[in-house]
Amino acid sequence: MKPTIYALLVLIMTLCGCTKNDLPGRHLKGLIYCSEGSPGSFNPQLDTSGTTADASAHQIYDRLIEFDSASNTLVPGLASSWLVSSDGLTYTFQLRKKVSFHHTAYFTPTRYFNADDVLFSIDRWRLDDHPYHNVSGGTYPYFVSLGLASLIDKVERINGYRVEITLTRPDSSFLANLATDFAVILSEEYAQQLLDKGVPEQIDNFPIGTGPFVFERYRKGRYIRYQRNDEYWHHPVAINKLIFDITPSSSTRLAKLLTGECDAIAFPSYSDLSVIENRPSLQADEKPGLNVGFWAFNTQKPPFNNPKVRKALAMAIDKDTLINAVYYDSAVRARGILPPTSWAYQSNVRDTSYNPVMARELLDEAGIEPGFTMDVWAMPIERAYNPNARKMAELIKGYLQQVGVKVNVVSYEWATFRSKLREGLHDSVLIGWNADNGDPDNFYRPLFSCAAIASGTNRSNWCNKKYDNLINQALLYTEPEVRRLFYQLANAILVEEMPLVPIAHAYRYQAYQSNLRHFDINPFGGIRLGGVEKSQ
Repeated sequence: MKPTIYALLVLIMTLCGCTKNDLPGRHLKGLIYCSEGSPGSFNPQLDTSGTTADASAHQIYDRLIEFDSASNTLVPGLASSWLVSSDGLTYTFQLRKKVSFHHTAYFTPTRYFNADDVLFSIDRWRLDDHPYHNVSGGTYPYFVSLGLASLIDKVERINGYRVEITLTRPDSSFLANLATDFAVILSEEYAQQLLDKGVPEQIDNFPIGTGPFVFERYRKGRYIRYQRNDEYWHHPVAINKLIFDITPSSSTRLAKLLTGECDAIAFPSYSDLSVIENRPSLQADEKPGLNVGFWAFNTQKPPFNNPKVRKALAMAIDKDTLINAVYYDSAVRARGILPPTSWAYQSNVRDTSYNPVMARELLDEAGIEPGFTMDVWAMPIERAYNPNARKMAELIKGYLQQVGVKVNVVSYEWATFRSKLREGLHDSVLIGWNADNGDPDNFYRPLFSCAAIASGTNRSNWCNKKYDNLINQALLYTEPEVRRLFYQLANAILVEEMPLVPIAHAYRYQAYQSNLRHFDINPFGGIRLGGVEKSQ
C-alpha cells in the first residue's frame, strides 16, 4: 500500500467517528458536496468570494440571462427574450411567467416572479437612497468595480412582465454582466415583509430565490443544507437533498471522497488526481480555466507606489519555478492578465523574466537598501488560480532574500483576510480572479479600474486615468477586432506600470463519484448542481 493512501486511511478512521452525526441528512438520498470554506452570506451581490457564489448563485437563485457553459453563449433565464435598441442604449426584457419563489418555513410567497422583483434586485445595489442599499454593509463590489450604477440611467416597469433598462452610454459587455453570478434576482415581496418586521438583513442570511434548491439550514464552518425546489421552472431537479459539507482541508476532502462520505469535492489538488483516476468508482474532469493567479502590490503604500520597485520585485522571482512547485502540470504561465482561451488574448505581450541582478539594480536606483522588509499576504484557502498561496509566498520569500529583501508571510482566517485586504493593510498579496463571463472586460475593469478600488476587487489599489479611458472606449464597440486594439494599448500600460505580476492560468478540476451525471465544470463563476443526477 502506498504511503499516501495509508496516511489517508488513517486520517479517514480519525474523521469518521466525529463527522457523521454533525451533518443532518447524511444518510438521506441526495448529494453531498465537500466545499472548501464558508460563504460570507447567501447573497452574491454582496461578495465576490467563490465560496459565496458556490453556495448561492446557482443553487438558490436565477438571473435574467444565463451563460450556457457548453456553447459559451447568452441564453434566456428569467427573461424569456430581450431586445436592444439600435443606439445600444435601451434594453427591453420580456419576463418569464408563472415562475415561483421558494416556499420555506420563514416565507410563503403570494405571487409569481414579476417586474417588481427585477426593479428591486437592480435598484438595491445601484441607488444609494434605496431602503435596502445599506443593508448587510451596503457593499456591492462587482457592480461598483464596473461602475454599473453610473452606467444605468433608469430601470422601468413597462408592465408586470416587461422591464426596460436605459443606459447612459453604450456598453458591449452589459448583457454579459447581467449573466454573472452577482446579478441574481431577489424577491421584492419577501424584502418588503422583512422591512415591515424591522429585520431586513435576513434577506441575505435566510435567502429566497427561484433556483433549483431551497435553503434549509446553515452552520458556519460545518454544513449548509438545501432541499429540492419541486416547483423549479427550468427543469425537474433530480437531487432531493443537497448538503455542502464545509471541509477546508484538501486531504480531508479527498479522504471523504474515497470513503463515499462526499459525492463530489471542491478543488482536488493535482497531486491527488492519480489517486482519483485509479479508482473505478471515481471520476476526475479537467478544463482550461478562465482565471489568473497573481501577486499584487499595494500601489498606495510606499515604496510600492514606485513602478521601478514593482518591476524589480517582479524580476526577482522565477515564475516557471513557482508554477512547477505550486501548480505542477495544472497551469500555464501567464504573460498578461487574460488567459489564452480569451478572444482578446495577446500572445506577444511583454512578459517579465527572472533577472535577480537587474532586480537589485532597480532597487538600488529606487533607494531601497538591502535589508528592506515587506509583507507578502497569502490567502488561506485553495482556489483554482492558486492552490497553495502559502507555499508560493514561502518560495517568493526565498527569491527576495537573494536580492536583499526580507519577507514576512502573512495570513488570516478567510473572512478576516478579505476584510483586512479591503482596508488596504497589505504590502502585497497572492490572490487571483475567476472570470464571471467570457467578456475580457471582466478582467480589465474589476482588477484595474479606478472605480474598482472602492469595491475591493482592485487588489493593487492602482488607478490610471489613461488606462480607464482605453477600457471604457473598448466598450463602445461590439466588433472584437476593434476592442482588441484598445486592450492591447491597455496591456502596454500594465506592462510599464506593473501593478501586479500575472503568474498562472490554471486548469479547473473537479472530482466526484462515477454515479453522478451532468456534473459539468462551469467555466464562469460558481458551481452548478441543479442539473446533476445521481444513480444508485
